[in-house]
Amino acid sequence: MDDTLKDTLTGALRRDSVKKNVAAIHVSGKLSLLQRKLSNVLLLNAYDTLTSQQSHRIDARTLCVMIGYNSNDMDTLKASLRGLAETVAEWDMLDDRGRQEWGVSALLSYARLRGGVCEYAYSPALAEKLHDPKVFALINLNIQRKFTGGHALALYENCFRFVGVGSTGWLPLDLFRRLMGVEDSAYYQTFKHLNAKIIKPAVTEVNKVSDILVTPETRKQGRAVTDIRFLIKRNPQLAILDIDDGTAVRHGVTYKALLALGVSDRLARQWITEHGETYVQEKLALLRGRDGVRSPVKYLSAALREDYAAPDAAPAAVAPVASPAQQARAERLRRVQALVAARSPTQRDADRRMFSSTLGDAGARSDFERHGWMSALNAQAILAFWQELEPEAFESV
Repeated sequence: MDDTLKDTLTGALRRDSVKKNVAAIHVSGKLSLLQRKLSNVLLLNAYDTLTSQQSHRIDARTLCVMIGYNSNDMDTLKASLRGLAETVAEWDMLDDRGRQEWGVSALLSYARLRGGVCEYAYSPALAEKLHDPKVFALINLNIQRKFTGGHALALYENCFRFVGVGSTGWLPLDLFRRLMGVEDSAYYQTFKHLNAKIIKPAVTEVNKVSDILVTPETRKQGRAVTDIRFLIKRNPQLAILDIDDGTAVRHGVTYKALLALGVSDRLARQWITEHGETYVQEKLALLRGRDGVRSPVKYLSAALREDYAAPDAAPAAVAPVASPAQQARAERLRRVQALVAARSPTQRDADRRMFSSTLGDAGARSDFERHGWMSALNAQAILAFWQELEPEAFESV
């Protein structure tokens, strides 16, 4: 089966990315921009337990902020969830035994909002396909948030998965119209209109906001355009702005010290992200000063959680009296720490990616990458971010 005949919904997970299955699943390009973003974020949240849990949950306000809704705009969220439940995914592929398999399913089998939480589920058959670890391409959620046009995001998704080979291959115009969701429009049966209203604007936006550059080429029979393909290469100027998947953290001395003690990759990155390198280094120094610790990982976990202090630390001569404003800031900071600790690992990663993508200054991003939610340089922005997500948590401060 020709892989280019299939648009894709999803697959394996890197925390800031949804891995889109190249061959398996076709979804109509008629999904709106918000619905397309929503489907990716829901998959990101669900992936770890996609085949082991029947339903998945995510804080509705977090979901709105991640996708770019107003955090209180539940009507728009409801409409988009309804659209996903009414949209059909179709697959036509070979199974593990080489037999042809065709299937169809709604993108979501159900969704509901209750108590500020969005609960949703995939059909078992679709969940199995979405979890299939075959050929994948990464779709970065931080990049997708920059798109303002649904056709541009659809073009990006269908091009990015071929970035390794440099071209989408030739696509019949009928297929391309279907991937863009305009196959039912008589207006776009004319290539002149399709090119002016769909192709050119989508290409311009992809090249402006994403990490790839695409160039369309056409093929004709006589004077009529019959096929289109897109040449693809990395955009070196924007690729460096992409939120990384932990690469910067992995190059740090703190990360390497944690791994040397037996801390897992994911836990090491989580600790550094949540607490910042300085705080983690303080607890590593405590560990080095103790002999006979049987489980360094367990000790560090407790030290970070309970904020162990050095036993020989000299007491301050006179503790300065904090002003009411300082006390309020300290209390807000404690509440931020509590909110972060209460999140699931997926939501912690999503929160961090979401906040980092709002920082326009490279120095601010670097400081947040190093110190996490304890970043002094970003203190005001961090408080504003969490107050928008969880306003009731700060009402009494």
